[in-house]
Amino acid sequence: MNEKNRKYAHEAMDIVEHAALKIGSRLPGTDGEIKLHEYMGEKLREIGIEPQTEEFAVSPRSSIGGLSYAGWSGVIISILAIFAISFNATGLWYALGALGLITIVWLVMSCFFYKTWFDMFFPQEISRNTLGVLEPEDGKYDYTIILSGHTDTSWTWRHSEHAYKYKDTKPVMGLIATYGKVGFGAVCFFVIALFSVFMAIVNICGFAGADWVKTMLASNAWNNIMFAMNFVPIVTAFGCLFVVMWGDPNPRNASRGAMDNATGIGLSYAVIKYFKENPDKMPKNCRIIDANIGSEEAGLRGSMHFAQEHRFDDMTKNAWNINIDSVADKEYFEVVVKDDWQGVRFDTDMEKMFKDTFNEMGIESKTNGCIHNPVGGCDSTPMTRAGIKSVTFAAQNPMLTWYYHTWRDMPQRFEEDTVGLGFDVVLSVIDKIAKFQEENGYNGPQKK
Repeated sequence: MNEKNRKYAHEAMDIVEHAALKIGSRLPGTDGEIKLHEYMGEKLREIGIEPQTEEFAVSPRSSIGGLSYAGWSGVIISILAIFAISFNATGLWYALGALGLITIVWLVMSCFFYKTWFDMFFPQEISRNTLGVLEPEDGKYDYTIILSGHTDTSWTWRHSEHAYKYKDTKPVMGLIATYGKVGFGAVCFFVIALFSVFMAIVNICGFAGADWVKTMLASNAWNNIMFAMNFVPIVTAFGCLFVVMWGDPNPRNASRGAMDNATGIGLSYAVIKYFKENPDKMPKNCRIIDANIGSEEAGLRGSMHFAQEHRFDDMTKNAWNINIDSVADKEYFEVVVKDDWQGVRFDTDMEKMFKDTFNEMGIESKTNGCIHNPVGGCDSTPMTRAGIKSVTFAAQNPMLTWYYHTWRDMPQRFEEDTVGLGFDVVLSVIDKIAKFQEENGYNGPQKK
């Protein structure tokens, strides 16, 4: 890292340590998350920026936070399926089919695609975004750079945390154990849920006298399937317990969020403080916003609120978003260019800026400086959908490691120099954005 910027790296690391060690877990909408927002508001006031607070409702358990519900649904269906098979209980299959179908739709739409359709059925909390706005001294600007990080942390993922015992001796075994249990549990749930839906359809069509049902029920293959199903629900009930165990419901055991994502909060603040203290370094005609975004772990609800709240004002016009999410693993500097599950490709101009910066700084990465987000989503997705040029910057091992979304995500695990190098990267990208603006004079085409 650039030693001239050491004080700002130290500033960012101080925020990381305060968030993880003094505040601790910060689940969406909880007092811990609000405490970090209040702390960052005070930090902004210290440098002469009055924070703007935007509150919104969030249902933390309606998305990934409620994955254990899918596990319980699978356990219930498995146990009752044993009775439905043993007693040929047609009416019970209707109920199990309905439960399986509802759970699948909720799981896919809320937990995979982050839709808000089911939020109304879950308990709500109040979360918030806290914004710090730094305008040029003359108050005139042509474009906006939004530096964002999320304040909340995740429930501990037990399977990842259990891999800790292998971290020094057999790290591969930890990954196998984690992915193996998750994969087995997911397969078990979908097998029993889809089978219950199928049995409900068979009974409905059989009642209507469908010929294909009569043919199927008279076949040897069907007899073999039903014989196997005397035992399969026992296996699926056991497997679904791995889904139940996925997220530890105890908030005291939730992630401390040093890497994910106090680093993003700390770096965003350090950058705006740098420009506040060095106005001569401020990009020409540029406004910079430090956006402390809430409830990312509850399905990107904070960034969704930001995009919705500012869709008609100039905060989203000719705007660039550097979303900083987890800068701690020095061997994995990367730009996230797409959320695969969300189907959103991020800005290619910014992607090139980050890759060029990595090359200029001689940063070598095991991910070659670029990844897709294979599961879930990040705050760049709502920003991109709102027309903001956005990518996510990270330095994080993309595998399900023992510290990812666990209470072991602590600041002692990584170095200030790694966070400081992240600070240097962000400053360099801001310089490239400024050059782009000066050369083009407008937002420029979205390249595909």
